[in-house]
Amino acid sequence: MASNAVHQAVPTRRDYLKGGGTVVGGGLLAGCIAEPNGSADDGATTGTGGSYTVSMAPMGEVEFDSVPESVFTRLTHHAGMAFALGRGEQVNAMHAPGYYDALWNQFTPRLDGVTLDWSDCEPSWEVSKEQLYELDSDVHLADPASVAALDGWSESDLEEVGQYLGPWFGNKFSDRHETPPSGWADDYRYYSLWELFERVARVFREQDRYRTLAAIRERLLEWFDAELPAVEARPTAVMLGLSDLDTIYAYTLSNPGFLTAHTRPLGPVGALGDDVKSGAVIDFERLLDADPDVIFVLGGLHPETDMVDIRTRLEDHAVARELSAVQNGRVYPQGARYQGPILNLFQLEMTAKQLYPDRFGEWPTYTTGPYPEIPGDEQLFDRQRVADCITGND
Repeated sequence: MASNAVHQAVPTRRDYLKGGGTVVGGGLLAGCIAEPNGSADDGATTGTGGSYTVSMAPMGEVEFDSVPESVFTRLTHHAGMAFALGRGEQVNAMHAPGYYDALWNQFTPRLDGVTLDWSDCEPSWEVSKEQLYELDSDVHLADPASVAALDGWSESDLEEVGQYLGPWFGNKFSDRHETPPSGWADDYRYYSLWELFERVARVFREQDRYRTLAAIRERLLEWFDAELPAVEARPTAVMLGLSDLDTIYAYTLSNPGFLTAHTRPLGPVGALGDDVKSGAVIDFERLLDADPDVIFVLGGLHPETDMVDIRTRLEDHAVARELSAVQNGRVYPQGARYQGPILNLFQLEMTAKQLYPDRFGEWPTYTTGPYPEIPGDEQLFDRQRVADCITGND
């Protein structure tokens, strides 16, 4: 379909909630805003006739003969971008499709008319060239620098896929600002989640959808900036993987990279400080020393995660029961870190309520089921506007 070289940002809460009870202002969603965090040239779309190019590191300029239809992805931030642009059903491959199909569908019930089925997608974490030929995708929303690190891949393989199947267009190492594999550093740069989304939107020639969703997010960020308490009055928090209390994984909340796109804007104070690397294994004694006010449970919204059981086991544990977050009932579910723009909006709302209920309204005590139904006058963004953007009804 196309060819390319492989390297190639103050109102009160009452102000926000008045008028139908959602975060919509008179001119907020009617027009365009300046695209956040993007430069004027990087990511620009150019072209004549039916062909066009879009630029993003590490690929550089990528040429498209027409708008892609079938979409290969590896990580779910890219799949989530296709979903936000109304192309969720065009995704044919992704990492752990069963898990992420179930997780994403915890959020879709809150978006009228939006459906999604990734259950039949091909698993793509350890993708092979042969698998890509079988899928025959129009675009590969995957980072070629990341694929290059897989066993069995050479630069010529990457070039072959980009030339004869569909272009590579993805960026993975912006997740935590990791160092890319050897040979890719010179062509690499890091992007925010929404900078990446803006470029993917150009690939599908869906800049209007991007602008609509970016405006909703920008309004949230403006609200947060106006309402957040001083740093010394903010709760301490930690993100944990708690599927097994014998092995506790700790994740940072404010480090650079799009994995913290739903926590960093809300400025929580990391209970563990800067001396614990994201993904490190810790024990409850270390956690008690830090004694966070809030515990986020990564993946807690997934239907296979039992939040009631997790809370009960923490309350019954000899050390964990002493934690302030456990004693005060502030153990909350989270979704995914490899999030697309739609999950990012929900997770910004969710995290704001979990951290600052006095500022943004209380988060319901979550047990099971989809993302809780928030009363209209407590919603931080307009669900219908988001749904209409995804379905093309706006």
